[in-house]
Amino acid sequence: MSRTVKAAIIQMANKLDTSASCEEHRKAMIEAHVPYIEEAGKQGVQMLCMQEIFTGPYFCPSQDTKWYDAAEAIPDGPTTQLMCEYAKKYSMVIVVPIYEEHMTGVYYNTAAVIDADGKYLGKYRKMHIPQVAGFWEKYFFKPGNLGYPVFDTAYGKVGVYICYDRHFPDGARCLGLNGAEIVFNPSATVAGLSQYLWELEQPAHAVANGYYVAAINRIGEEAPWNIGRFYGSSYFVNPRGKIVAQASEDKDEMVVTDLDFDLIREVRNTWQFFRDRRPESYGQLTEL
Repeated sequence: MSRTVKAAIIQMANKLDTSASCEEHRKAMIEAHVPYIEEAGKQGVQMLCMQEIFTGPYFCPSQDTKWYDAAEAIPDGPTTQLMCEYAKKYSMVIVVPIYEEHMTGVYYNTAAVIDADGKYLGKYRKMHIPQVAGFWEKYFFKPGNLGYPVFDTAYGKVGVYICYDRHFPDGARCLGLNGAEIVFNPSATVAGLSQYLWELEQPAHAVANGYYVAAINRIGEEAPWNIGRFYGSSYFVNPRGKIVAQASEDKDEMVVTDLDFDLIREVRNTWQFFRDRRPESYGQLTEL
């Protein structure tokens, strides 16, 4: 019996001026996403993911403590709990990228993973944290400490990698070794910095590990920071490295596509990259 999974990703512009409160941002972004979630449910989508920190702007060009108020608990916070309700309502696996408050003063860039019965399965915390002009993420996030978990959902084995993580093949390989069939990469990336890598690195991860990748980016410019234009172009890429569905550069949009999970075995039977690895020769990777 063939395994086909209907999957969706949502890209969106921020909805409010950054002078709005964190709670106002959260409310506006959730309200903007709900029609897409409802539409995904009506279309029978089985897996869904939003963009990085989807409940507000990409606030890391600032170093303003105001944005700590955007963080919330996982899984007990309001956004995760709401998405559990939608997951159960539509029998849909939902990957929920939000700003996590572990405790006062300890925050992570995180994605919660919810199964199709509405059960919270666990979370991934962004491992690689950039600290360059316009992306002062170390001010807001601690590096992840949960490794590279893969979640065994109702429809397949799901991994998560977040934005800057995608520049590091090591974690992508760990997700493959841990059994991922699809890796969701919610992001916030701007033109002129790494756009030329957007359709290079993640297809390479897909090929090297024989899994699907869903790459999600936001759109628009966010004043007053003006670090550049978030260029959307969210897409799905198959285990052969071929982009099979892609969004525009400048529109709020949901991309829905059917993914043939039988292709994973076919590709891995052709390219025996896991078999032919030489981990005993890679010690240098952990020594430098």
